[in-house]
Amino acid sequence: MTNNRRDFIKRTAMFGLASAAVPQFGLAANEILNKEDNIMNTRPKVLFFDVNETLLDLTTMKKSVGDALGNRSDLLPLWFTTMLQYSLVSTVANQYNDFGIIGAAALQMVAANHGITLSEKDAQEAVLEPIRSLPAHPEVKDALQKLKDAGYKLVSFTNSSNKGVETQFKNAGLLDYFEERLSVEDIGKFKPHADAYAWAARKMGVEPKECLLVAAHGWDISGALWANWRGAFVSRPGAQLYPLSPKPEINESNLSLIAERLIALK
Repeated sequence: MTNNRRDFIKRTAMFGLASAAVPQFGLAANEILNKEDNIMNTRPKVLFFDVNETLLDLTTMKKSVGDALGNRSDLLPLWFTTMLQYSLVSTVANQYNDFGIIGAAALQMVAANHGITLSEKDAQEAVLEPIRSLPAHPEVKDALQKLKDAGYKLVSFTNSSNKGVETQFKNAGLLDYFEERLSVEDIGKFKPHADAYAWAARKMGVEPKECLLVAAHGWDISGALWANWRGAFVSRPGAQLYPLSPKPEINESNLSLIAERLIALK
C-alpha cells in the first residue's frame, strides 16, 4: 500500500503544484488519494492466481530443459524469455498455440543458436512431460486453505491450456482450492495482453478494480495493474518487478506472507 501511495502521489504531483494557485486542485488530489487508500484497504472480490512458478515449483522442468540444452543451465533464462516473446508474437499476430508447444519451439530456437541439435519430439518431451507433474511450492497449500477459510474466492488464471492446468492441479493436489480455473486458451490471447485480464474479470462477473492477481512474474503483475486490477507479487528467487510499471500493493517472498496481508484486509 505504501508503494502504491508513493507512486500515486508522483502521478498527481501536478495537482500539488497547481493547488498553490488554485486550492480546489489540492482538494481534488486529496480526494483521489483518499479514494486510492480506501481501495487498497478493502478486500478484492476475487483473487486470481497465476500457476507456473507462482503456485508450482519449476525446478524439475528447469532440469529437464537444461539437460536438453546439453546441461547448459545458463540458457534457461534465455529459453523462458524466448517462450514469452513468441507467445506475445502469436497474440499480436492473432495466432494461438498451446503455451507448452510454444515453449518447445522456443527451446529448439535456443538450442539451434548455440549449436545444439534438438528434434521437435525431444524438445516437446523436455517441456511437456515434466510440466504436467510439477509439485506445489511448500507453503502453497496451507496459504490457499487459509485464504479460503477467510472467505476469499480463489480462481486460477494461466497461460497454460485448460487440460494442462487441470492435469497439473490433479498431480499437485490443488484442484479443491479453486472455485474456477481460467485459461487464456478460451480467449486466444496470452497474458499480459489487456484483453486477457478484461475477459477474466467478465468471466467472474466483477469489475477490474475488484480483481487482484497473485503472480511471481513482473510482466504478469504489470499487465494486471495496467488493466486496472490490483496486484500481489510473489518475489521468488530471480523474480523482479518491471521498474516502468506501477508497483503492486503487496510484495512478499512467499504465498504465506501474501495470505497474511490479504486476510488482514477488511
